[in-house]
Amino acid sequence: MTPHDASGYVVYFFPQALEALGDPIKPYLQGEVDSACVLCREVDTGGSLVEMTLDGHLPDGKPVKVELMVPTQMVRMIVSAQGDAQFGFQPRVVGAPALASLATDLPPVGPTAAPAQAPSQALPPAADAPTQTPPKP
Repeated sequence: MTPHDASGYVVYFFPQALEALGDPIKPYLQGEVDSACVLCREVDTGGSLVEMTLDGHLPDGKPVKVELMVPTQMVRMIVSAQGDAQFGFQPRVVGAPALASLATDLPPVGPTAAPAQAPSQALPPAADAPTQTPPKP
């Protein structure tokens, strides 16, 4: 199995980390020595350890959930490898410009908002523009 076949996360380690972890990490590694990684279903980076959940098999072939934990300083990079969904924040349309139509397709926000094409009102006054003073009562 390669990282391209995975559905989950690919966790890469610093070379010094692989050396420090030694033989115990080797059964979990995929790929070549210089790009060795761990393929996992879930990753939790919320503490001092990176917790990785892997799919494993017992010697009799039964599936087992394996949790592998290493110090966060050992992890070089975590890559999402979701094969069944596209990456991003909106559905992608093949052949459509990525951002060109977003500004014109956005609806106004709220009942009094200006349309997306309206010029910004948040700009400071230009240096050469006369300043307006409020009328004196």
